[in-house]
Amino acid sequence: MMRWPPCSCPLLGVCALVSLAILGHILLHDFDVVPQELHSFSQEEIYPARQPRASGQGPQPVPGRHGSPREAPTQCNLPPDGRFDCAPDKAITQEQCEARGCCYIPARWPPGTQMGQPWCFFPPNYPSYRLENLTTTKTGYTATLIRATPTFFPKDIMTLRLDVLVETESRLHFTIKDPTNQRYEVPLETPRVRSQAPSTLYSVEFSEEPFGVIMRRKLDGRVLLNTTVAPLFFADQFLQLSTSLPSQHITGLAEHLGPLMLSTNWTKVTLWNRDVAPTPDVNLYGSHPFYLGLEDGGLAHGVFLLNSNAMDVVLQPSPALSWRSTGGILDVYIFLGPEPKSVVRQYLDIVGYPFMPPYWGLGFHLCRWGYSSTAITRQVVENMTRAHFPLDVQWNDLDYMDARRDFTFNKDGFGDFPAMVQELHQSGRRYIMIVDPAISSTSPAGTYRPYDEGLRRGVFITNETGQPLIGQVWPGLTAFPDFTNPEALDWWQDMVAEFHAQVPFDGMWIDMNEPSNFVGGSVDGCPNSNLENPPYVPGVVGGTLRAATICASSHQFLSTHYDLHNLYGLTEAFASHRALVKARGTRPFVISRSTFAGHGQYAGHWTGDVWSSWEQLSYSVPEILLFNLLGVPLVGADICGFLGNTSEELCVRWTQLGAFYPFMRNHNGLNSLPQEPYRFSETAQQAMRKAFALRYMLLPYLYTLFHGAHVRGETVARPLFLEFPEDPRTWTVDRQLLWGEALLITPVLKAGKVEVTGYFPRSTWYDLRMVPVEAFGSLPPPAPLTSAIHSEGQWVTLSAPLDTINLHLRAGHIIPMQGPGLTTTESRKKPMALAVALTASGEARGELFWDDGESLGVLDRGAYTQVIFLARNNTIVNQLVHVSSEGAGLQLRKVTVLGVATAPQQVVCNGISVSNFTYGPDTETLDIPVSLTMGEQFLISWS
Repeated sequence: MMRWPPCSCPLLGVCALVSLAILGHILLHDFDVVPQELHSFSQEEIYPARQPRASGQGPQPVPGRHGSPREAPTQCNLPPDGRFDCAPDKAITQEQCEARGCCYIPARWPPGTQMGQPWCFFPPNYPSYRLENLTTTKTGYTATLIRATPTFFPKDIMTLRLDVLVETESRLHFTIKDPTNQRYEVPLETPRVRSQAPSTLYSVEFSEEPFGVIMRRKLDGRVLLNTTVAPLFFADQFLQLSTSLPSQHITGLAEHLGPLMLSTNWTKVTLWNRDVAPTPDVNLYGSHPFYLGLEDGGLAHGVFLLNSNAMDVVLQPSPALSWRSTGGILDVYIFLGPEPKSVVRQYLDIVGYPFMPPYWGLGFHLCRWGYSSTAITRQVVENMTRAHFPLDVQWNDLDYMDARRDFTFNKDGFGDFPAMVQELHQSGRRYIMIVDPAISSTSPAGTYRPYDEGLRRGVFITNETGQPLIGQVWPGLTAFPDFTNPEALDWWQDMVAEFHAQVPFDGMWIDMNEPSNFVGGSVDGCPNSNLENPPYVPGVVGGTLRAATICASSHQFLSTHYDLHNLYGLTEAFASHRALVKARGTRPFVISRSTFAGHGQYAGHWTGDVWSSWEQLSYSVPEILLFNLLGVPLVGADICGFLGNTSEELCVRWTQLGAFYPFMRNHNGLNSLPQEPYRFSETAQQAMRKAFALRYMLLPYLYTLFHGAHVRGETVARPLFLEFPEDPRTWTVDRQLLWGEALLITPVLKAGKVEVTGYFPRSTWYDLRMVPVEAFGSLPPPAPLTSAIHSEGQWVTLSAPLDTINLHLRAGHIIPMQGPGLTTTESRKKPMALAVALTASGEARGELFWDDGESLGVLDRGAYTQVIFLARNNTIVNQLVHVSSEGAGLQLRKVTVLGVATAPQQVVCNGISVSNFTYGPDTETLDIPVSLTMGEQFLISWS
């Protein structure tokens, strides 16, 4: 959480270089592909864009920025939307522009926009690289790229190597790098492919001059990638690769605040992790250089640039996209889908599938900066229980620390800290506290073990003199651990284990890990160097790479911070995940603010210091959807907001939506009014209780969705377009969300509203209130029910009084539910129910995954139960995929069947007649009381 100072590996090379034996298995995937002979391309096929230039044609050379020859532009009549910026580094004059060999045409930008069509832009004949020596290999192609004249950026690399890997039928991978000098590469272990895919969904072509890669979808010939649209740049500190886009519907490129679909109307997304309250059009806490593009007909593709340096991604209306990075190499993956779900899975095949959270982590979490003692923290827990609100995990912010130092607790307010945590455990609850990466450096020698031991073991990031770089964070002067250093991983593990031996906490909340710094760079400033002042600075808040963080030139084990900054949160998440496994021996739970591609393997994310406002409530929906597309499904925003004061209505509506965040936590700031659920009127509390009860009732379904994410690369919360890509009206819907395939959530996101309009894709959608949840004994009888929505793909206005969030179950699906309790420890012992939503043909399907909720290695040991539920021909059966002692005894007490058009005369369960079933002809709902065990086969029928 960003709180202003008082005055106002993936295994990164750690795995690759040193500790592969310990860690590499987490990231390493291996593909065996049957060797095939490569297609023998003709020159026309390989060089379709080749345009031979007759001798003597073209403009005469003119001096460039470095005195090198330049060709004066001859074609400047390009369409405005297709012009690529020839002055990305600074504003320049017409004379300076033309000296670069570019076109200069002033243009007006739309009012209120940050950018528009460039005034200085590349002509079609601007010099670029030329492709030479293209040859085939067992896995694809290789070639040399030659630039004849330097660009206006210093230290151009004039000769490059191109490697193209035809990895799978739906994935192409190419790299462009310096063949003679080893440059920094993101040390992420990615799948190894030993030979070319036997068949592909795509074809690849190459332009010789200017060099370019053109990739087409074989199905329709659509061009998905064409890098010839603008010159390739590969200088020491500036890389640029541009491509055309097949449509204007692009999502990804997190972290940013805004709609799910990015605008291609001259939009710049900056990726440089930054401690700043979520604000539109600025770089935020995470960097995920991946985008997913939707295409006509419901097809989709994705592109991932594996590069962790500071970068801008520019989208323009032609449509086209340009990657601009300040270092590293160009390491590009293209995913062919062909539909959006497959694109997401193919991306996760590269960066890693999400970790499986403990079951208790899906319950309700409560925190506040300002719980200043164990007495106050205990009182909060007691108040929640007295008011009959579920609470699974109690948190503390900085308040517990001694002088705000990690791995300490103050003896004044928290003298009995260990006892409080033990009491939480005895009541079936868990405990998490904040841990910041910056380590206090001012304690007398021998009095603060984390710093003393870290100094002795050399784990801190260093400055140009080789001494620990000193910044300023909450404890005052601080040093910053280098989590790319294997020694730092062991040191962090030791510190976590030693503190856990004192205070048996259950998870870690890692904050301030961009890393955040209250001074720019360090207390001693930063050296004047190219790393601190590169020739191209992306559009970062503050205007410099060191703003609110540490010096870019500081040294880490693998490289400089200039290269590794965006990986800092990811490396800490990995270190914390690893340390918790060692300290607790059970499934780890880590929530992090800073993220990078692959983060979901180790931790979840909360969306930072959001304001208590209706706008931020609304923006939280696309944020949750976006991180699910990026493989970080355990994500949520601070319910009711962190900064500022909430209102009662806002907090009710936020709690209703927050009940459907995959990660549900209420958290607010020190100077804000309290916002625990029990603080509000009885009317508001009752509305919140209904939302809580719905979440806890649906936890078995949510947990099953997380299992699908963990083993199959699926999403948990998902945008409508993921399920209905063929319906273009779903593409921009980002004020609703789905849980899995089955459950549609339509929240109220505006003040004073008692109705809400949502889009219902083509299907039958059943109001979840048709399910008699009062049978669980925790909810009042449902409100008057609406009939099922038989949608052809339309917007529907729904009643939404203050106590209601609209939930609809999609026909064709079966979801497991369980009686809600005040903790998951309690709810997991309660009987279950099934909600069966039939299609017009009377079919439905569902799944339940169940284990003990926290053990490691349950899949390997077979310590789980997995059941498939099927409905067809007026029968419901369960298929036992796998049964163990965990889950075998789960009791099923009710089955509610939605969409039963004809009143049944008889219901039979396992051959025994059921006499006390009920049928509602108005809602076509059949309720069947049963006494069954999930781990034993059953058959229910009606006629």
